[in-house]
Amino acid sequence: MVKPIVVVGASVGGSTAANTLTQAGLPVILLERDLSWVKPCGGALPPVAFEEFDIPESLIARKVHKATIHSPSERVAEIDVAGKKRRSNDYVAMTCREQLDPYLRSRAVANGAELIEGKLTGLSVEADGVKVTYAPKNSRASRVIDAEVVIGADGAYSTTAKLLNLPRLPQCVAIQERIVLPPDKMARWEDTASLYLGEDISPDLYAWVFPKADHVAIGCGAGPGKTKAMRQLLANLKARLGDQIAGGKTIMEEAHALPIHPRKHMAFDRVMLIGDAAGLVAGTSGEGIYWAMKSGHNAAKTLAEVLPQTSAAALRQYERRWWKEYGTMYRFLRWLQRWGYGSRRQMEVFTDMCRNRDVQQLTFESYMHKRMTTVPWAAQMRMTGDIIAAQVRHYLPVRAAS
Repeated sequence: MVKPIVVVGASVGGSTAANTLTQAGLPVILLERDLSWVKPCGGALPPVAFEEFDIPESLIARKVHKATIHSPSERVAEIDVAGKKRRSNDYVAMTCREQLDPYLRSRAVANGAELIEGKLTGLSVEADGVKVTYAPKNSRASRVIDAEVVIGADGAYSTTAKLLNLPRLPQCVAIQERIVLPPDKMARWEDTASLYLGEDISPDLYAWVFPKADHVAIGCGAGPGKTKAMRQLLANLKARLGDQIAGGKTIMEEAHALPIHPRKHMAFDRVMLIGDAAGLVAGTSGEGIYWAMKSGHNAAKTLAEVLPQTSAAALRQYERRWWKEYGTMYRFLRWLQRWGYGSRRQMEVFTDMCRNRDVQQLTFESYMHKRMTTVPWAAQMRMTGDIIAAQVRHYLPVRAAS
């Protein structure tokens, strides 16, 4: 008889993994440190997520059909959210985690997962299972679960990874405020998500304004070593927005960390890591919700296939399949992040690149359907020409002056 699979973390990734396991007829325990905690998050999801993971569209706070990119000098690229072919689901879905997470968690429980609120304190991987030690919430007592396998879905500061003696991944930090705007101000954002570039608001990533049902999320991200500067960066962003958010009322302040590149391995003897715990946040965009859910589903599916085998060699089928399908996308987005956000001038080039129609269509074709899109030769030539022209435009005068 198979012992319970313990999934540590009952957010989007962990709940998806638990649900997939229950559907495979496996016993599951979801261990969540704090059920009242809401993860700070921009909340963007591609439409494919609602189809793929059978999520009701009632959880969509806004359907965004337009995007804007604002360069450091406030030059703007305006973009329609659409791929190479127009579809009825050409939009970015904006969600609120305080609604999405409980839905996914409750579904897993309804399908048979046991939910325990408690803090993971120990892991002991043995020949016949894993001893999982935890402390129930508001209790100092320790309890032990005799588990078959553990799936770590416990975020950027993963306790699961720490107990495996894995190094902490380099992290970026994001901070945001949720602001209720007067109706005349909210109208500006109802159908538009905006990204802002500039060293004074985000030295190596980007800042954003994302619309929700009755408010906007305004925030910024920055790379390692910039935690102390985050409040000032956010203040700079709000000053830059100026009259566009005048009269708004802040209803929540939140911050969180995101890993900036994947772990070397995501599976070990009797232990698997998914989502942020595995470092599966996409470069350039910082997107994590879809990848947490997808990795949770894939890890659980692989585990159901290979049981009773639980060795690292067996479980690493999960990571081999993952990188075969998504490796090119992750490598490209990581390169694009370094290339596009590397300096003020390069941010200007990045904005010009985003004005190219081929870039816009290929970007959203890949984003909305989660596959690298083949680039036609003619489109590749047009994009290359525009990028070279932008590089010359923003760099040549400086070189000539020196």
